[in-house]
Amino acid sequence: MIRLPDPKPEVLARREEIVAALHAILPGDGVISEPLRLKPYETDGLSAYRQPPLAVVLPNTTEQVAALLRYCHGMGIRVVPRGAGTSLSGGALPLADAVVLGLMRMNRILEVDYANRLAVVEAGVTNLGITKYVEADGFFYAPDPSSQLACMIGGNVSMNSGGAHCLKYGVTANNLLGLKLVTIEGEVFEIGGRHLDAAGLDWLGLLTGSEGQLAVVTEVTVRILRGPEGARAMLAAFRSNEIAGQAVDAIIGSGIIPVALEFMDRPAIHACEAFAHAGYPLDAEAMLIIEVEGSVAEQDLLLGKLKEICTRFDPISLRVAQTAEESVAIWKGRKGAFGAVGRISPDYLCMDGTIPTGELPSVLRRIGEMSEQYGLQVANIFHAGDGNLHPLIMFDANDPASFAKAEQFGADILTLCVEVGGCLTGEHGVGVEKRDLMGVQFTAKELDLQRAVKSAFDPDWLLNPAKVFPLEGNPAFAPTLPRAA
Repeated sequence: MIRLPDPKPEVLARREEIVAALHAILPGDGVISEPLRLKPYETDGLSAYRQPPLAVVLPNTTEQVAALLRYCHGMGIRVVPRGAGTSLSGGALPLADAVVLGLMRMNRILEVDYANRLAVVEAGVTNLGITKYVEADGFFYAPDPSSQLACMIGGNVSMNSGGAHCLKYGVTANNLLGLKLVTIEGEVFEIGGRHLDAAGLDWLGLLTGSEGQLAVVTEVTVRILRGPEGARAMLAAFRSNEIAGQAVDAIIGSGIIPVALEFMDRPAIHACEAFAHAGYPLDAEAMLIIEVEGSVAEQDLLLGKLKEICTRFDPISLRVAQTAEESVAIWKGRKGAFGAVGRISPDYLCMDGTIPTGELPSVLRRIGEMSEQYGLQVANIFHAGDGNLHPLIMFDANDPASFAKAEQFGADILTLCVEVGGCLTGEHGVGVEKRDLMGVQFTAKELDLQRAVKSAFDPDWLLNPAKVFPLEGNPAFAPTLPRAA
């Protein structure tokens, strides 16, 4: 169960004064403090936990963000940055004495420079919104997390988000050129720029994936790419998860890098087929969706080689799309997978760990054994090409014992990922979900070094506190946070 620090009594006692000061900085409707209107902000995508914040502020400019942070720093008020609230690790979970800094109103595309293949956007622009803005001119923004319709670019930077096409194009960190940030003291600074590299230390690498611990991102300069000539997908179905995992390892080992390589197991196949009617083989235990792109000749060449590789593993079926429409049909179920699983289980935890692709067969086997051990069903839907697992652990939120088992099951999966040479997270971040597992991945000294970096940016630990770093040994623990009804 997740524990949070005790709220500061002196902050709670001055709530009305603080809200009035926030209104002075953001006149109009930029401050939310009424209990009912705070409800949408009390949780994020990790909806099993909820905590109403002290207040919510919705700035429109970097200057307003700076003024708000200067005030909160001076008053010792904790601040939780928030984008669209799609975080699946509790990255935007508030504290009772914290101000939630929502960036959704900062949603302008400030500049597009096609000659230099870049766009400058505010943090509240949606991921998919960038591609929609430039696609008529033949360009796109490569990272494509499943929540790309809603998730915002500032949140993508904070969690270093990926997506189905990150196998070829990389995750958020590989598609950034520059950031504008505001420190907790309210100072505005810029890192990177309009070029592929910058002098000095790699500040861009440090800030990307820092989960709101170091500064608040307000503007992002991203790389945009020329769209491919075309793309086609194929579907390969197998008799077991282990065999499908072996096929993935063989594909990556061959030197072929598809634009996407996705995995679905039997529960996921059945849920997605019932939802999308995409023509998935219901007699398969596991299925791969593989996409390539380029000219028609390139597509034919790559798909032929991929088909030959998959044939070595005695597939139940192989289906190669011949048209764009057939590719859309193959992807239809995968695109709606998380919602489809919600039809067969009202509650599930979406895990996020990364492993070497060569370990896929053994890890999938161990997850199956754990599923039987805990008595909880799992649907495996994930980015197989880069080993980014997303097991969906199904449970009953109305049964505390079921919820506790699901959390422990998830912790065991993530521990297994580290044991085989992987890591705790691929794209969802640590947040509060994996915070107390950081000791599995890092030594005490390594954690101390990371905390030192945090302290250099935020000496009083006011930015997104109680996330990422374990709280064990901290005397300011609160009782266990109540689970959502």
